[in-house]
Amino acid sequence: MKSSLMHLVPPVSRARIISQFPKWYTPEACLQLKEHFHAQVRTACQQSTGTAGLKISKVVVVGDLHVGKTSLINRFCKDNFDRDYKATIGVDFEIERFEIIGMPYNLQIWDTAGQEKFKCIASAYYRGAEAIITVFDLADIQTLDHTKQWLEDALRENEPDSSFIFLVGTKKDLVSGAVCERTELDAIRFAKEMQAEYWSVSAKTGENVKEFFSRVAALAFEQSMIKELESTPGHRAQIGAGNLIKLEKNVMEIPEDNARVSLSCC
Repeated sequence: MKSSLMHLVPPVSRARIISQFPKWYTPEACLQLKEHFHAQVRTACQQSTGTAGLKISKVVVVGDLHVGKTSLINRFCKDNFDRDYKATIGVDFEIERFEIIGMPYNLQIWDTAGQEKFKCIASAYYRGAEAIITVFDLADIQTLDHTKQWLEDALRENEPDSSFIFLVGTKKDLVSGAVCERTELDAIRFAKEMQAEYWSVSAKTGENVKEFFSRVAALAFEQSMIKELESTPGHRAQIGAGNLIKLEKNVMEIPEDNARVSLSCC
């Protein structure tokens, strides 16, 4: 069963394999100043076969109309850029596959509408987000002012402290180095107030896009693993759907009779 299942799933691209903890953009506004995965998480993943079960985390991307949310997602997921993207109506999503320290892992990335008239529709999809990405346009400082309201709307649908928060400035290619530096000072101040990690990116050139999403994936993956390892009685934790890990006297036992893949997350 396992071998036939693995043949149905194509290998993860080399660009989506994460073995080392991705670095932050700036130490002045990052979520975790560390360079390695949590030791308990790394040990659990090393002991797993990595073939059964599939973890998935939900990510929602919010922000004003025309700040570049769709362009950012498409640059990462499809590696393309189209300056004539039409505004997102309601919501859309992409699923991106990773392998993180040997474990299969997916990000379900939700692209939400920036128009006020679609807010009610989009907000219904905020629930269950393990990462919230608030986006603004580096060339339009007013969009930065609106990020706190977007974050407030997203947090209203999620449990306190359940989501990683990111503040992302897009269209870095459209501003000079001096303008970007000045805007980043304001953005970093906003990020600290929002308890968010800050990044500047360009969907047009691809600058920092892969690095940013790798960071999102690593943080969300590690957090979900730690929650599972800590929240179950007797330190029993489920990796994905089917891999049950038991931590007892530093020995891990994993049943080998389950090869089910689950793609549900919310």
